[in-house]
Amino acid sequence: MVKTIEEVADRLGRSTPWLDTSPTRSAAAVALVLREARDDLEALFIRRADHEDDPWSGHLAFPGGRIDPEDVDGRAAAERETLEEVALDLNGARRLGRLSDVLGHAESIRVSAFVYGIEGDPVLEPNYEIREVFWSPLGHCADPGRQAPREFRYLDQAMTLPTVRLLDDERAPVLWGITYKFMDDFMTKIGRPIPYMPWDEGDVTSESG
Repeated sequence: MVKTIEEVADRLGRSTPWLDTSPTRSAAAVALVLREARDDLEALFIRRADHEDDPWSGHLAFPGGRIDPEDVDGRAAAERETLEEVALDLNGARRLGRLSDVLGHAESIRVSAFVYGIEGDPVLEPNYEIREVFWSPLGHCADPGRQAPREFRYLDQAMTLPTVRLLDDERAPVLWGITYKFMDDFMTKIGRPIPYMPWDEGDVTSESG
């Protein structure tokens, strides 16, 4: 079972991500940040702040956001957003690879994900956009007891989608949508797949990452 940064780098180095080249989509980029902790790898997640006008208010995601004109590329955007959102500088982090792009269906957006490995326990300082930042063991994503299909509503459409409960508080938001798809891709690539739950690809909604 893959449980080290070195093993993740090896697995991702042997995979070829699918990259969307559509010029018509808006674009965003996120960072999947990993660290070795105790007997498992942990991934960094954010819980978005609660805002009345934000359709993704309070949801779980990776640090990241829209690619700005001044960003050299998606990777630069992911690193900039991570620094802005949680004060984590990824310039010195190990770049482990990239995941396949994910397309939003509720809005025309392409999201790219870049994977990093860091050491230690850096001080994280969420900005006004972030309610909470936390580390979650990868084992949570592979735990069938934390899986459940749930109904979501977006633009007056109801959708039943697979979810993972990352936080122990059962009232807290669950992982779903685009960030779920990235974790599904990542866990499969490292040989620790999320337990299968059927879903309709046409029903996947866009989630800010």
